[in-house]
Amino acid sequence: MAQSKDSSGPGRMTRGDLLRRGAAGATALGVLGPAQYAFAGPMKYKHKQLKGDLKILQWAHFIPPYDVWLDNTYIKQWGEKNDVQVHIDHINNTLLYTTATAEVAAQSGHDLFQFLSPPSSFQKQVIPLNDIVQEVTRKLGTMTDVAYRSTYNPKTKTFFGFADNYVPDPIHFRHDLWNDIGIGPSTWDNVLKAAPKLKASGHPIGFGLSNELDSNMFLRSLMYCFGGAEQTAHNTPNINTKQNIEALKYMRSLFKAGETDEVFAWTPASNNQGYQAGRLSIALNAISIARALESANSPLSDVTWIWPIPGGPGGRLGNEHVMGVYVIWKFAQNKAAAKKYLVDQQLAYAQHFIQSEFYNFPAWTGAIKGGFTTIHKLCAQDKHKPLGKYSILATIAEKYTTNPGHPGFANAVIDESFNTFLIPQMFAQVAQDKMTPQDAAKAMQGQYMTLYRKWRNQGLI
Repeated sequence: MAQSKDSSGPGRMTRGDLLRRGAAGATALGVLGPAQYAFAGPMKYKHKQLKGDLKILQWAHFIPPYDVWLDNTYIKQWGEKNDVQVHIDHINNTLLYTTATAEVAAQSGHDLFQFLSPPSSFQKQVIPLNDIVQEVTRKLGTMTDVAYRSTYNPKTKTFFGFADNYVPDPIHFRHDLWNDIGIGPSTWDNVLKAAPKLKASGHPIGFGLSNELDSNMFLRSLMYCFGGAEQTAHNTPNINTKQNIEALKYMRSLFKAGETDEVFAWTPASNNQGYQAGRLSIALNAISIARALESANSPLSDVTWIWPIPGGPGGRLGNEHVMGVYVIWKFAQNKAAAKKYLVDQQLAYAQHFIQSEFYNFPAWTGAIKGGFTTIHKLCAQDKHKPLGKYSILATIAEKYTTNPGHPGFANAVIDESFNTFLIPQMFAQVAQDKMTPQDAAKAMQGQYMTLYRKWRNQGLI
């Protein structure tokens, strides 16, 4: 696990400090690819003559201009070049899992389906993508570790999905509010110390405890920062540990000190909306918060800083905010076009990084010439105030980002637990004093073991 010993807070930092700290690249846990892939054997991708229609389903992006460019420029140009009629549908991110389930049940739907978390539980319904992963790797170099562990099954030695991007998950905080109380949110201890003062000022802490995407990612990240995790590096459930119990205790204290009951009923948009309305003092979210403030010319934009997840006893490490993973269903009608679309998109991913306003980081860093050196420079060149705000984003992506299922793989147990919101439920029960931290961890270990036996019996773990 990557750890940071830095305990200095950003609360009183100058803009020059922000530029210097953000521009400093780091050797990355989250993006260092494995020395080699344990493929079942060479599966070289062979280009086929394309024809017909290609049907794609993916989410409605949190940076709306990206979808405008994707639908009206990129897809049209790709379709014309390849003589394929591309049809793309966008749906709300909360509907992806149920829509995928419905398509599988009907054995009919789209050729390409993009999830926002690793869809490991759908492995038996998709085709292996080792061939195109190898093809892109030959051209761009090693894929990021966060992408590798989100799409590869070491048991079956197959890539069940194709990662096109991952999204860093920084904290957004009101620098003016935190500076006024003289504390910076660089550690979880600092956040807890600041929480009562911020809540009393009418600006509570904005970390979710609900059955939704942001809470799912945040609470797993909190476990990592306390040295805990859902499972071991060998992919066996590991909930009932001292480290996870300490994370549960901490979140109970933080909720009581600095949050309101609204966090138990949040949707993925709630922390965005609360922050943009000026109520919240801090939130953990992708840069959609910052970009929305800029788009609206909000006065909050200039006082909003982004920073890595606070450090804890176990270090400083967080999940990606979303993990873009495409699958090709076994019942897809145009598998050849679907494969070529994925290869071509990743090879040209620099365009997607720019058009998404630095939201989508490529699954293969080599997709951007110069890799993270160039990515750092691009982020540092953003003209929005405070100048240098986005410099740190590249460092977060490079150094402090990992996959759901860390330190193991994003297997089917992780997928099912993620989409049934088991971790947020465990934390919510403790925060509401419905269970003790010890009892909650013990009970959740039992639920995970049930899932583990289920998926092991299906040969996926």
